[in-house]
Amino acid sequence: MRRRAVLPHVVVDDVRGEAMPAADVAWMLAALALVIVMFPGLALFYGGMVGTKNTLNMMMMVMGALAVTSVIYVLYGHGFVVGDSIGGLGILGDPMDHLGFAGIYEDPGDGGLADPFWFAFYILFAGITIAIVASGAVGRMKFGAWLVFAALYVTFVYLPLGHWVFAADDEDLGTVGGWMRNDLGLHDYAGGTAVHMASGLGALALALVLGPRRESATRPHNVPLILLGSGLLWMGWFGFNGGTAGGANFLAQYVYLTTLLAACAGMLGFCLVEKIRNGKPTTLGAASGLVSGLVAITPSADAVEAIGALVVGFAGGAIVCWACTWKTKLGIDESLDAFAVHGMGGIVGSVCVILIGYAGSPAGIEGILFGGSWDIVWREFVGIGVTCAYAFGVTWIIAKVLDKTIGLRADEEDEYSGMDVAMHQETAYDARERV
Repeated sequence: MRRRAVLPHVVVDDVRGEAMPAADVAWMLAALALVIVMFPGLALFYGGMVGTKNTLNMMMMVMGALAVTSVIYVLYGHGFVVGDSIGGLGILGDPMDHLGFAGIYEDPGDGGLADPFWFAFYILFAGITIAIVASGAVGRMKFGAWLVFAALYVTFVYLPLGHWVFAADDEDLGTVGGWMRNDLGLHDYAGGTAVHMASGLGALALALVLGPRRESATRPHNVPLILLGSGLLWMGWFGFNGGTAGGANFLAQYVYLTTLLAACAGMLGFCLVEKIRNGKPTTLGAASGLVSGLVAITPSADAVEAIGALVVGFAGGAIVCWACTWKTKLGIDESLDAFAVHGMGGIVGSVCVILIGYAGSPAGIEGILFGGSWDIVWREFVGIGVTCAYAFGVTWIIAKVLDKTIGLRADEEDEYSGMDVAMHQETAYDARERV
């Protein structure tokens, strides 16, 4: 029997000669398609939040991130994430493992999911991480510099973190996985650390290196576009969390429920804080709260029950809404709130595993508020702390080096004219009369 580790805590038994149920294969292929929907969803979500002069550039940064990630992942990325840990240290996988995706094309002949599927699934997890980081570069970063930055971020930030969190030890094959998953015992269902905290802290670091825009930030220009984008993200999240279950099984059904409930509660939590703070809830707040709830449930989807999912989502939405205000007071131009939504949201979800984990859940973790062991507390906080510090520090170094070499900022004239025209020679909206 060969055991294949999949994202992030699911292990699928792959028995030669025994066909994987067709329902499992069909669901996983559908889940992959749903995750792909997250990219245009994020592009619309971000594109609606910026001014009309930077809409297309924002969308191009999101989609360009996926394109760059795909190339990096094929060349050497997969081995860095799930390859046998170099020196058995749990720090970095062997890049020679599946270098150039060599040796993955054999049909196992059992009707199950083969390596090409899992490789594609991993690409999308990496791609959405760097796409979120684009929040820190709104309206002032050269597009070419962004693509170079994206390649370096994936290489030096995501790939090591992915190995720490996603790569499992395999006694049958004699391979060693990442230290957070196997030695620390971190619980992270679908990437609260390597995806969301890493992208949130990365966006913050990039924004600090770039500095604020020369022109004051504009209000979101198209709220319906934001709502549409958040809806597509919600749709894709069912593939993100549901696909992590590895098949059409009980775990997939379980996380479908918790994902649904957390998103709804996130909307309520965000809007309640808005009502208390500003007197009125907003559509933008509802969309942001929805995404905040989804982020918060990502690390805890398999560890809480229905009431717990509501608590996770509500806490995520409320705390993210509060966190959205502090950066403005500090003069940090990270206008799409990736740090608040993804960084703080991911932390909230991980802390909720500690506090309200449900012993009857698939994860079987009992939170300390229900009498569970305190041993999980230090493990989760070490995982949170190391992830945030590493993602912020390495991203800051990458951005600083690039800024001193190729330069990150667009010219002053380009910033005032807008990135759409300056970088892409097109506009999102053309009001000129056409003959």
